[in-house]
Amino acid sequence: MSTLSERRKHILNHIVKDGFVKVSELAKAFGVTQTTIRKDLTYLETQGLLQRAHGSALMQSQHAVDINLSTKRLINFEAKQKIAKKAVSLIKNEESILIASGSTITVFAENLKPMSRLNVVSISVNISAHLGEIPGITVMQVGGILYGNTLSVLGAEASKTIENLYCSKAFFGVDGIDMEYGLTCGTGEEASITQKMMQSSQTTIVLADSSKFGKRGFARICEIGDIDILITDSGLPMETRQSIENMGVKLLIAE
Repeated sequence: MSTLSERRKHILNHIVKDGFVKVSELAKAFGVTQTTIRKDLTYLETQGLLQRAHGSALMQSQHAVDINLSTKRLINFEAKQKIAKKAVSLIKNEESILIASGSTITVFAENLKPMSRLNVVSISVNISAHLGEIPGITVMQVGGILYGNTLSVLGAEASKTIENLYCSKAFFGVDGIDMEYGLTCGTGEEASITQKMMQSSQTTIVLADSSKFGKRGFARICEIGDIDILITDSGLPMETRQSIENMGVKLLIAE
């Protein structure tokens, strides 16, 4: 029998894949009562991850919502693992990199095991705590105002610190990717510090699973063509892949 968190993760994955789920089918698949499934759906709806309907649940609207890190981690976890490993393969020895915050970036940090020295500038306190225990990694935690949903440090002080640095690569995630509107995230403060990270790095790398496409978050970061590399999963349609590459972005598919 699956655990509560595993069941909810699978429910979310079903919704992302098919666009909807039926209560009766979920109950049969997991070997639990329909009442249990309805409780799961109610919880996920309160987190802004789906919309309840009679006997079923639908994908949330195409507007990306700002939800907490632990909940975001449940969505498309397998794809995030593949994306993270692909991103790690881009890091060279003796590099200095900037790392943002978010669920995909957290998975990326968990996969970092450098063969030699690696300098990491982090705006995420949970990522800094994790990387600080790994031999070979030197962590610089940026100071500022802590934002609870993503456990990231934001604000003028954090931005000022990043302005005075220059790293080889910056890794960040997004809440939405719209082919016309560009890359977006949940808050204006997060968008602002991400822009500073882009300016303070030689190469900007975005990690985003295919479910982020066609969605818009609250705050705009930049146009798609402003980044250097985009890493996503095989769920991205071929037409969209071609459009991104036509913008001059190197597209990497994690399979």
